[in-house]
Amino acid sequence: MLRNDPEPDRPIVDRFIDFITDTQFPCVGAKAAYNRGGMHFIVARDFSSAWDDLRIIPELIALAQRYREDPQLFQSLVVLFREGAPEDEAEYEKLLWKRLESLSQKDDWLGQRPDPRVAHDPDDPHFALSFGGEAFFVVGLHPKASRPARRFDHPAIVFNLHDQFEKLREAGKYQSMRETILKRDAKIAGSINPMLAEHGSISAARQYSGRAVSEEWKCPFSGRKADVPA
Repeated sequence: MLRNDPEPDRPIVDRFIDFITDTQFPCVGAKAAYNRGGMHFIVARDFSSAWDDLRIIPELIALAQRYREDPQLFQSLVVLFREGAPEDEAEYEKLLWKRLESLSQKDDWLGQRPDPRVAHDPDDPHFALSFGGEAFFVVGLHPKASRPARRFDHPAIVFNLHDQFEKLREAGKYQSMRETILKRDAKIAGSINPMLAEHGSISAARQYSGRAVSEEWKCPFSGRKADVPA
């Protein structure tokens, strides 16, 4: 679903749909979200600007609320940016965290309490972003990505609800899905993605941008307090 479906934005959404529904695209979770009608879209103006952050944050909060009311698996919000494509992976990573910091500040400003089930320090192995009281895992895509599965022709941010992964673990389905994705990704990239670690072994913040980072990498996100005033 394209939120507030303006006709000029349709082509970029259609290209993204073509990208993830291609037979070689490795993420079966993204395919499931689209096929089940759980993938929602916003087309924003400029990846390097906070221009549309006040449009994005209400949609994240709404997705969190819908999920609490009806916790169906494979739901996500895809934000596609018309402008602001980075020159390289390092610039994408820098701009990604600027967007995520800005959105997190707005979540605080709107009085949303972070999800207490996850950590809010980006160095913590159990870290996740939080919007509307629900934890999220982020996947970044852009034209200069070194991994083919992250190489879309516009900057993009995919927000996936963290609780979905926990439910898949409880059902005994997460590990097999993860292994399928890893194998499919290695087939198109020629190697296993070195940044994909088991949940809880290292902070997932290292995976968000898709850039391969060293053990000394420090997340540029300042983190959040465990609670905010009502």
